[in-house]
Formats: sequence, structure tokens, C-alpha cells
Amino acid sequence: MDRSNFLIETSALAARLDDPALRIVDMRGYVRTSERDGVQHAEYVGAREVYEKSHIPGAVYIDWTRDIVDLTDPIAVQVAPPQRLAEAMGRLGIGDEHLVVAYDTHPASQFATRLWWVLNYYGHDRVVILNGGLHKWQRENLPMTAAIPGYPPATFTPRVQPQLRATADDVLALLHKPGVALIDARDKGQYTGAIAREHGRAGRIPGALNVPREELIDASSGTFRSNEELSQVFSQAHISPEEHIVAYCNGGVAATAVLFSLAMLGYLSLTNYDGSWNEWGSRQDLPVEL
Repeated sequence: MDRSNFLIETSALAARLDDPALRIVDMRGYVRTSERDGVQHAEYVGAREVYEKSHIPGAVYIDWTRDIVDLTDPIAVQVAPPQRLAEAMGRLGIGDEHLVVAYDTHPASQFATRLWWVLNYYGHDRVVILNGGLHKWQRENLPMTAAIPGYPPATFTPRVQPQLRATADDVLALLHKPGVALIDARDKGQYTGAIAREHGRAGRIPGALNVPREELIDASSGTFRSNEELSQVFSQAHISPEEHIVAYCNGGVAATAVLFSLAMLGYLSLTNYDGSWNEWGSRQDLPVEL
């Protein structure tokens, strides 16, 4: 696959800052964690105050914890319903015609890839990730500003792609089915059950393979590994392009970095279990493996 359909390099974006066909989106945010006696507490927060101080020129801000989620869902950070998502995009001036460029400061660009997945789920596949994120942009002394842009309202037309999102019942029905690979994008400690999230059980979904999102990134540059290296990562995890891939994490966010990397490799059947461990781990009726 042509990686330019998924990634934009810092130099290429710097040359297109005045391109009216682009909408640059700052997705900075955090998952703040603390751990005690093998139990991890997580707090999901946005970073609008950081954006308002300094960002890439022309970038608008999306809070991954509020702007693109269903605030009525008891499971945290589930994707927003169609009308809410359309209103949020339209208000920011992101329309059907725009190429969206997403960036953040997460080591695996997981908040940017979350937006990539959300927009693809709603039928907008013109989305790329800034390779290396804001850290690489700043290392190269590329322009930053505090000016907040104002774009005219736009029309964003949601067209749900149901195959891209799984429910708990969907995942349960797929367990141990031939031709299905379940990928756990969490760290090794959570995958093995050594660490449990607060209000949830320890362990993993039965049969899940572990590909922590950090393995997708070149540690020295902060950019996504080459396609050859990514292929090796997934091959070593015994994942093949012919399989139907379902990825999960804690909140369906880190999983999107895995799905994004697989999409770059040309994998065709890619699904995000949006509820992920926030849902699965808290439901006593669902099976768990240690």
C-alpha cells in the first residue's frame, strides 16, 4: 500500500499549511494512570489548554474525551452517534471535501489514529496522520502559533461502515472461530493479568494475541516503523492478511494504532472492538483468560 494514503511527513505538511483543501486537527490528550497493588486507575483527559498556547498553524482542536464520543454511553469514550459527529465536524469546518491531517504527542499517535478510525467509520477515508507527531514537528523547528483559526461551517455526511466496529456480542460470537485474529493492543502487564484496571477484572479476551502499540513505532525517530518492519511485527505475532482482525485495548483508542498499521500493510478486514476492556473486563458474563 502507498503510505502517503495514511501518513504525511512533516516537510510535506509544512509546504501545505495554506492549502484550503486541508483541515489540520490537533488531537492532543492524555490517559493519566496511577498504580497501586497491581491495580491501575486511569483518567481520560483532553489538552485544549496546551493547544491554545501553541499548535501547528491552521489546526483546530478536537478533545478525544468529549467531542467525538457518545456522552450518554456508560462505557467511556465510545464513538459519537452520527448526528453528533456530523455537528462536531461541521462546526469545526471539516467537510466531506477535506483531507484531514491529525496529530498528537502520544508516542504511538493513538489519539490521532483514533480520529482516523472514527472518520473512516463514518465513511470519510480522506485522513492522514502526521508521521512523528508534534514532537517531530517541534524538533525540526517548524512553525507554531497561538492563533485560533476560524473556518466557515461545513457539511460532513456520516455514512456508517458497520464492519469497522464490533460490539461485545460480536466479539463473543467470533471467539475461537477460524480465520479470525483478536489483537490486544495493551501493554504486557495488562495482557497477562499482572495489572488490572480499577472496576474491572484482570486478564484478556480468550485467544487474544498481544501486539502492544509501542511495537509499531521506531523508538529513535518516533515515526511509524517501515512496512517491512511492521510486517515482521505482525508475522511474529502469527497474524496474517487473510484473517479478519478485531483489535481492542482499554477504550478502543490504542487499538486504532494497530488497525492503522495493518491498514498501511493492506489488510482488508479490520474491526475495532470499541467497548474494549472497559466493557469486557467489567462484565461478569463474558469470559476472561489469564
